[in-house]
Amino acid sequence: MPTLRVNDLDIWYDTQGNPEHPAILLVVGLGTQAIAWPETFCRGLVESGFYVIRFDNRDNGLSTKLHHLGKPNTLLAVLKLALRMKLVAGYKLDDMAEDAIGLLNALGIERAHVVGASMGGMIAQIVAARYPERILSLTSIMSTSGRRGLPGPTRAARKVLFAVPPDPLNHDGIIDHFVRTIQVIGSPGYPTPVESLRQRISITVKRHLDPVATSRQLLAIGASGDRVALLQSIRVPTLVIHGLADPLIPPEGGRDVARLVPGAVLHEIEGMGHDLPDQLNPRLVALIAEHCHAAQDVVEKVAVQA
Repeated sequence: MPTLRVNDLDIWYDTQGNPEHPAILLVVGLGTQAIAWPETFCRGLVESGFYVIRFDNRDNGLSTKLHHLGKPNTLLAVLKLALRMKLVAGYKLDDMAEDAIGLLNALGIERAHVVGASMGGMIAQIVAARYPERILSLTSIMSTSGRRGLPGPTRAARKVLFAVPPDPLNHDGIIDHFVRTIQVIGSPGYPTPVESLRQRISITVKRHLDPVATSRQLLAIGASGDRVALLQSIRVPTLVIHGLADPLIPPEGGRDVARLVPGAVLHEIEGMGHDLPDQLNPRLVALIAEHCHAAQDVVEKVAVQA
């Protein structure tokens, strides 16, 4: 099992492609494992000339679980947020951003492009803002600034987000639960066949399942506040991708990110929800590869002039 010691945690990772090529660090979202980045997506980036790194965030997948932090009271946390009360969490998104940089350090990578989806987009935004000397470009997918007042999840999306999974020993029940979740938040314009969904979810569940850890990550998001000021400070080339049919983080979230980051480019996709459907992989790869290559060209021109 490939892990590296980062910030006193064991972080699982894998790499694809030529390590001599520019690196792209992929950051996954809430309760999501590194393998959620589709193989076809990763291969597409490799074929586009990049060295691709994906990893399990702390408290998820095959990385270190922080069981000693206990089980958060999610409903109480939501109530505190609504009342603008302070939330206390065992870790925040800033800590997860430091994990990302720590992984690059451990791999000996000086600079990388960073691509994050959903919560991973939030982490990637923090990385780009706080470590500009380490980041070549930022791609924020189906994410948000966290600004108070932005539209939240639809009622159906909120319901599945906070639904309690069945008994972990009930394998079929767990799979049914996550199939329903993806059917609610996924891309209506690019639906994934149910059998394909069940197969992917089965692989994911067998690899790791810990709803309590996901609750701790959710608490980390709530306790971290918004990123309005941080986004305004970002100076690396930034691409924002968002689905117009996203019921979990509505398009206004992506638009706010693009509005706040100087020079950011916003690309909205009709029919895309809160997932990475196979049908969109070629388009997503092309967008990200073009963005990263353009950023790389700028860096190389500056280096020559210096």
